[in-house]
Amino acid sequence: MAIVTDSTASLPEGAAERWGIGVVPLDVVVDGERHIEGVDLTPGALLTALTRGARVSTSQPSPAAFAAAYDRAAASGAREIVSIHLSGELSGTVRAASLAAEAAPVTVHVVDSGAVAMALGFAVLDAARFSLGPPEPPAPAPGAGPFAAARARWHARGRVGPSLPSGSLVAEHALAVAASTRVWFLVDSLEHLRKGGRLSMPATAFGIVLGLRPILSLHDGAIEVVEKVRTRRSARDRLVALAAADIARRPHARVAVHHLGQAEIAATLADELKATSGGRVEETVVCESGAVLAAHVGPGLLAIVVADA
Repeated sequence: MAIVTDSTASLPEGAAERWGIGVVPLDVVVDGERHIEGVDLTPGALLTALTRGARVSTSQPSPAAFAAAYDRAAASGAREIVSIHLSGELSGTVRAASLAAEAAPVTVHVVDSGAVAMALGFAVLDAARFSLGPPEPPAPAPGAGPFAAARARWHARGRVGPSLPSGSLVAEHALAVAASTRVWFLVDSLEHLRKGGRLSMPATAFGIVLGLRPILSLHDGAIEVVEKVRTRRSARDRLVALAAADIARRPHARVAVHHLGQAEIAATLADELKATSGGRVEETVVCESGAVLAAHVGPGLLAIVVADA
């Protein structure tokens, strides 16, 4: 089983290598010059370009790029591939993956996560873990005694190996994880989202004409305004409050905080959410937004993703 995703998943550093996940990058075009996300363009470099007013656009991977990724996975021994991608409402990436899947040498299960950033990333990482099957039973601790050793031998008797889930089950699992995540974010300006067609003109008017700072979320894979706040400080506080309320409804949670050039603020938000969660937050991830997401939202991005642990 192989897991493939795209670069908008914003996976933590080293996670793709550790879990053997194939990542197909999107392109970012800055003043007419094409760059590959995560290869020759960092979020920091893009922030500099956006700040100086550069013309920035993005481009989904071609079906050929996905075909190459599927060929590599098959050549490495994968008999099935689960390909998990950002919302089809935001990009044609999942359509390109579907086209490539039709001619792949093995069965490819393409998943439209309806998500982006670590809302997608958590689904991808969970799919990778789930694809490995149930964990081996723990070995008895040293000095545990003859009865513990006998129980271990009994459970191991006749055990051929873990039963691995099918590709369709892994795809369903990834979709369920993505559906259970919530994401909220705010930016300095809604103009980049409007230009990219990711937000309607009426929604943009809240930030431009009325001087309000909307808090945005994803609903059915599309960006929508969930609240409108007067100042950025109030918006930041409300962002944390929305995430904290969602965490309180979960037995255990994971939290990711994305930023664009605001590492200290993002770390503070993550620490605040963990400290006030009553022990529910088991994992926090703080990382810069991917270059593609940064190109669409512009400077000032702060985003919080909450998922089940």
